[in-house]
Amino acid sequence: METELSQRLGIEHPIFGFTPFPAVAAAISKAGGLGVLGAVRYGAVDDLARDLDWLDAHTGGRPYGLDVVMPAKKVDGVSVADIEAMIPEGHRQFVRDTLAQHAVPELPPGEESGWRITGWMEQVARSQLDVAFDHPVKLFANALGSPPPDVTQRAHDNGALVAALAGSARHARRHQEAGIDIVVAQGYEAGGHTGEITTMVLTPEVVAAVAPLPVLAAGGIGSGEQIAAGLALGAQGVWLGSIWLTTREAELNSPALTRRLLAAGSGDTVRSRALTGKPARQLRTRWTEAWDDPASPDPLPMPLQGLLVAEAVSRIQKYEVEPLLGTPVGQIVGRLNSERPVQAVFDDLVRGFERAITRVNRIAGREGGRPR
Repeated sequence: METELSQRLGIEHPIFGFTPFPAVAAAISKAGGLGVLGAVRYGAVDDLARDLDWLDAHTGGRPYGLDVVMPAKKVDGVSVADIEAMIPEGHRQFVRDTLAQHAVPELPPGEESGWRITGWMEQVARSQLDVAFDHPVKLFANALGSPPPDVTQRAHDNGALVAALAGSARHARRHQEAGIDIVVAQGYEAGGHTGEITTMVLTPEVVAAVAPLPVLAAGGIGSGEQIAAGLALGAQGVWLGSIWLTTREAELNSPALTRRLLAAGSGDTVRSRALTGKPARQLRTRWTEAWDDPASPDPLPMPLQGLLVAEAVSRIQKYEVEPLLGTPVGQIVGRLNSERPVQAVFDDLVRGFERAITRVNRIAGREGGRPR
């Protein structure tokens, strides 16, 4: 399983694994793919620096990447406190009422929310990059379109490639014009922020729109056969996220959430603005249902919604309140049926790819890749 992009990055297989967990990222890289650590959950740059140091020591010299979230346009002089002051009291009361309905306990005195998405703030993302550029990061990915031009230039100056997610061919062309190296075509099936075009339709559209720029197929991919389909559509690799959530290296620290993921089917997710303010695919819960009820207040725009619900999410997670307990995850959740090491998942992906290629060769009247 080799493409021009995998050769360029020095990886065995063009499998790019996005994860918030350093141990998962390291295992993906060691298995022959490229682990990409999500930075958005790091409110303190010291924590990110610690985990990047850990990755350096545990990837065996294999390349890895970092995913940040920052807008293309810079806004100066706006603090987290300034933005939190914009949250209406009615929305705060709705959160309090929803938690009270489900008897969610308060956090212990003095304990701060452990779920803060200040990583959505540009100044936080820039401080994360200041740390990251001190490490041998080979790929920087941005989940909110093209990063600011100075960030792209800085990455290139440090010998790193830059990727950006796109939900349409129009977005992809903007990335190409901005000097991005790789476009991640993320379809409707994907977990987290995603658009409305399915992966099967989106991938070839983006490939055609930005050729010869390399494209990664993303969204609903969790088997080697699906990887083969993505490459057949013109992608030079795949971007996988949800498939790693139930690996043994994942640090969910929630038996209840793991049980929910293992029990969920492909129809048990929903695109909702309840978590961040932008449509994001996640497990369907009483929390998403409460926010999506027409009688409820509309979710706030990003980043207000994320700041509004941060403490609530921490309380739900800490006390494992199952009716409200969810996480961003794609429709591929239906394939998450057991807890396995990353290497086992990776081996299955490679075997599935080989099965698909063998099947296609047989259909085409070829054996060993050559016509009979």
